[in-house]
Amino acid sequence: MTTRTLSPLDRALVEIERALETIFVATPIATQPSPATDTPDADLDDAARKHAAGLMRVNHVGEVCAQALYFGQAAVMRDASLRNEMLAAAAEETDHLAWCGERLDELRSRPSLLNPIWYAGAYAIGAAAGLIGDRLSLGFVVETERQVEAHLGEHLEKLPPGDERSRAIVRRMKDDEAQHAERALAAGARTLPMPIPTLMRFASNVMKTVAYRI
Repeated sequence: MTTRTLSPLDRALVEIERALETIFVATPIATQPSPATDTPDADLDDAARKHAAGLMRVNHVGEVCAQALYFGQAAVMRDASLRNEMLAAAAEETDHLAWCGERLDELRSRPSLLNPIWYAGAYAIGAAAGLIGDRLSLGFVVETERQVEAHLGEHLEKLPPGDERSRAIVRRMKDDEAQHAERALAAGARTLPMPIPTLMRFASNVMKTVAYRI
């Protein structure tokens, strides 16, 4: 059995398909059941429901950006094993995307209307990091996952009391993101020089503020 070599057009079409699926399929098919499956839903008032939806929309955007970052890096990575690692991590993030999308539906809300912009920006950052070098690209993974882990920890505190379904999802996502960072470190990630981490935090804060509402 022979393996077909993808042409540049083939690869471009693959990237377009990935982008369209990530941006426009709010609740993709997950490989694992939601951590909230066995958790009863709370009777939230309108204000609490909207607040929880805003936080879960931010988390959904975070997963859109994670997919874009990984796909952008994988598209230009030189090391085939690291490329496969990126694609495997992206597959795990698909579960997170699905769980957040399901919870948004339950909260009678929607994903961010700006998902195409978030995806494009994160993909460009991932591709740029990958072109600079594989170790620096892995450093972006470590820094991204650490910042995501921190904001998920904040969301565990900010979610409305009683919203244990959202909290179960966020708690599982937080654990998974920590594992992604550890795997990138083990693969030889290079620590990002300043002021890159600071700029990433600034961009993340802008995203969270906007995505909470739009």
